[in-house]
Amino acid sequence: MRKWVNCLAKKAKNGPMWIYSVWVESRKRKEVKKMSENGKDRVSFETIKAEIKDFGRNNFIEVARKKATSEDGQTNEFISVTRGYYAQDGSKKYKKSLTIPDDEETKEFVAEMIRTL
Repeated sequence: MRKWVNCLAKKAKNGPMWIYSVWVESRKRKEVKKMSENGKDRVSFETIKAEIKDFGRNNFIEVARKKATSEDGQTNEFISVTRGYYAQDGSKKYKKSLTIPDDEETKEFVAEMIRTL
């Protein structure tokens, strides 16, 4: 979802305050739709299965299998490893994400490197 946000900025050291607007993009975790670079194809993301491991005071890691589907019917499954935290109201806030292709060789490589490092 995109929305306009008004911001304040100073033009000069002692100059007047200027108000300008910018687009801000917000993310939803379960179902996200976004435009591709050419502006024609839309892709929807679906979480198939997710496991969450809490650590620290209010942090978590989510490992999820997701599926991306384009408007023309092409699908691509992948694994997402995401780090986040719990906000004061109890909602999840996502910070960083890593996407791993659903390729057996790549998954084995990542798993082996995690075990050995």
